[in-house]
Amino acid sequence: MPIITLPDKSTREFPDSVSGLEVAESIGPKLAKDAVAVRIGGSLKDLETVIDRDIDIEIVTRDSEEGLEILRHDAAHVMAEAVQELFPGTKIAIGPAIKDGFYYDFFRKEPFTLQDLEKIEKKMKEIVEKDEPTKREVWERKKAKDHYKKIGENYKVQLVDSIPKDQEVSIYYHGKWYDLCRGPHLSSTGKIGKHFKLTKISGAYWRGDSNNEMLQRIYGTAWKNKNDLDQHMEMLIEAEKRDHRKLGREMDLFHFQEESPGSVFWHTKGWHLFQTLINYMKKRQDAAGYLEINTPDIMDKSLWEKSGHWEKFGDSMFTTEAKEDKIYALKPMSCPGAVQVYKQGIKSYRDLPLRLAEFGKVHRYEPSGALHGLMRVRGFTQDDAHIFCTEDQITEECKTVCNLVLSIYKDFG
Repeated sequence: MPIITLPDKSTREFPDSVSGLEVAESIGPKLAKDAVAVRIGGSLKDLETVIDRDIDIEIVTRDSEEGLEILRHDAAHVMAEAVQELFPGTKIAIGPAIKDGFYYDFFRKEPFTLQDLEKIEKKMKEIVEKDEPTKREVWERKKAKDHYKKIGENYKVQLVDSIPKDQEVSIYYHGKWYDLCRGPHLSSTGKIGKHFKLTKISGAYWRGDSNNEMLQRIYGTAWKNKNDLDQHMEMLIEAEKRDHRKLGREMDLFHFQEESPGSVFWHTKGWHLFQTLINYMKKRQDAAGYLEINTPDIMDKSLWEKSGHWEKFGDSMFTTEAKEDKIYALKPMSCPGAVQVYKQGIKSYRDLPLRLAEFGKVHRYEPSGALHGLMRVRGFTQDDAHIFCTEDQITEECKTVCNLVLSIYKDFG
């Protein structure tokens, strides 16, 4: 005879075990209609979860942030179902809800096209229209691995391995289609509604590791009503008009091209703007007592090993092997170079603090799928300074640096 305590501290007593949906129905038909999940003892669960003991619960509705996230997660599952139905042989990886939408990663030899997105979206609406019921099953870990190995879903095999031993391996069925997932999910595909839109395709490495194979990621957005969807799509259109990559070309400032991914081709007007910013910074740093230096773009591997960058950052460095069989690296930051300048000659404590500034061109390997205009690049100029000081000067130097940075930001609004 469980006693259920609701968020307002009111209680409901039931003669036998009860589901989250039944609790919602006991409160009112509108709540039952809007309910998408239940929080039991702090954890989100499916509405069908059986409650057989005294506990605090909360009914989660589609109007809440958590309810919208569940709706988007279901939309990701339905998208994967549509893709596998339309393109047999496509392997599925992961498909979470994200801010404003969802995505799913697929392995398929042929690239998806924008025309494919239209087909997938149409198929998704058919699945929603069918209102296929959702069912959760718990599988024994070995059964899950053996099953996914048998059907060739190798990404799911790896995901089963990554589930902590103290957690259940849960499978969610949406009609006949199913996916490995911890949930929770809506009670049927019809609960998603039709207020969703597939937006774009991109590349993504499996588990974000550039050593792994590249997958195809399809993004979508989903909302609780048509008005919210329309507003979001309008916002995307307006944002696209203001995309800095588009404006850079139109205003003849800069451009990007595939032959040098993640690097900027500055045009005359853009480079003049760039130099104006640097000249401003030079004046501010000069007034703050900084001395400008410049260090090599390419340095021997041994310097990066000594600084610790090679061990911690080596995978993100561009390297080149010279004719004398030495390995050199394009600098991803200016630290070792600044230290080499400081080490030249004898320094007295009277020379401290010594503030060295450098506008150094640095290069870092960013996965191709992560590159985004000027926001995420492989080559950029770093306004990099190193301050050499005594221990009792550290606090004052930190304050001075912070005030300088805040003052500069204030100049830019």
